[in-house]
Amino acid sequence: MNDVCDAKLDAKERPERPIPSGKVTQRAAFLFGTILFGIGIVLAGWVGISSGFLAFLIALACIIYDYWGKPHPFWGPLTMGLCRGLNLLLGMSIVSISHIDLYWIAVIPVIYIAAITLISRGEVYGGNRSTIWTAFFFYVIVVGAIISLAFTWGNLWMIIIFLLLFVFFIFPPLFKAIKTLSGKAIGKAVKAGVLGLILMNACWVAASGVWIWAIVTVLLLPLSMWIAKHFAVT
Repeated sequence: MNDVCDAKLDAKERPERPIPSGKVTQRAAFLFGTILFGIGIVLAGWVGISSGFLAFLIALACIIYDYWGKPHPFWGPLTMGLCRGLNLLLGMSIVSISHIDLYWIAVIPVIYIAAITLISRGEVYGGNRSTIWTAFFFYVIVVGAIISLAFTWGNLWMIIIFLLLFVFFIFPPLFKAIKTLSGKAIGKAVKAGVLGLILMNACWVAASGVWIWAIVTVLLLPLSMWIAKHFAVT
């Protein structure tokens, strides 16, 4: 749906993408996206009413971002972040209501994805240093939240390796983007942020005390990096 909405803009800025390159028609992409949204909502609904409702909100947030929110400096990053936060809540909705005290964790991916969205605004024509520094501040909040929860659960020592991997994966490209403000450097910072989601998830798993599954989560990173070579992540 993002490519459908950006078809005219991509024809000028990213002609290699599927729709402007002619590999896929805009109509076919719209139909395919609509079908996938519908399947997702129905399958989530089979799990439960709350899961189906959350899936509907995810689809709605995606459409709002693609068609209206993207250009807005505040609502764009927030809406994009909500897509990821709601996605986490969708996974959590299968668990008993007794775990509702942990639902606040969904705020963290909202902040993280909002940061990546802020960085991506300068990907084509170059960035704004103050905007990227704001994203840096959001990243710090995310890291702080992971440390805080791990400390609260008594598993701070378990997250050290995973947190270092996460920090050294996302921050160096970000600092380079701040220094150069070039579209290429910003693109790499965005790509690192997107793929870094895997390492952030591994940190959360380790914070919960299940370090074996944290390792399994990290092993998804090489696979994702290989897949990322075959299409534009940003």
